[in-house]
Amino acid sequence: MTTGTRPLAGKVALVAGGTRGGGRGIAVELGAAGATVYVTGRSSAAGRSDLDRPETIEETARRVTAAGGLGIPARTDHSRPDEVRALVERIAAEQDGRLDVLVNSVWGGDPLTDWEHPLWEQDLETGLRLVRQAVETHVITSRFALPLMVARGGGLVVEVTDGNTARYRGSFFYDLAKSAVIRLAVAQAAELKPHGVAAVAITPGFLRSEALLEHFGVTEANWREAVAQDPDFAHSETPAYLGRAVAALASDPHVMAKTGRALATWGLYGEYGFTDADGTRPDFAAHWAESLEERYGPLGDPL
Repeated sequence: MTTGTRPLAGKVALVAGGTRGGGRGIAVELGAAGATVYVTGRSSAAGRSDLDRPETIEETARRVTAAGGLGIPARTDHSRPDEVRALVERIAAEQDGRLDVLVNSVWGGDPLTDWEHPLWEQDLETGLRLVRQAVETHVITSRFALPLMVARGGGLVVEVTDGNTARYRGSFFYDLAKSAVIRLAVAQAAELKPHGVAAVAITPGFLRSEALLEHFGVTEANWREAVAQDPDFAHSETPAYLGRAVAALASDPHVMAKTGRALATWGLYGEYGFTDADGTRPDFAAHWAESLEERYGPLGDPL
């Protein structure tokens, strides 16, 4: 975006869980729209989280700044209320009490998800840890961040999920976490509406994250080589696509009309006119209807 088309210039965002994947894509695109973005997570130059991946909050922050915003890394464990409280106090002190966009994108549940067994055969502590990590962290972050937005009488809360329908997601604890995140958006929307603050949930389609590229043994430069392994991968999208959807919502002066809804990249690109990083407009719902519905059934109506 050019300087004259940075609608979020002067705005302040917090992307909780901005180290990699969708969170990183959102942080960078908020920066491209001109925002100051606090990028948080547990993986930093000071040390990796238990996921032991190489991406760091510092690298995301550098990308935010390179895109045209200001990236500020802040190592935070969002399962610890004391750390989140300190983070929000820092934002309030540095930004004169301003917070315009809160993105709850903390996840890290991939290694905790059991795709093979029903609930009664799963390890209970592992499943409950997934829920604590993927849901409680969002609650804790909103609890401390929302007062800044309420005080200013405006803003947007974004809950990042997987899927925007009631369709079962294939694993009990995974489904519980992703469905609960949508409900967090609904509940926050109800309580925040009198204060002029919107809250939505949003899902990408088939997200081409760093971990997924690694899984297929490809990079973003040659990702299409993995289509031979999984034909649906041809309809995947980069984290930038999700980021541009969120940036469009955050820039929309009429976003309150969407508060409480579960949205998707494929339902927003037509309205806002954004594209993926390569100029395409992936539509995973359309792909599902054309190629997967006969095998798996309808994707389902948005919640």
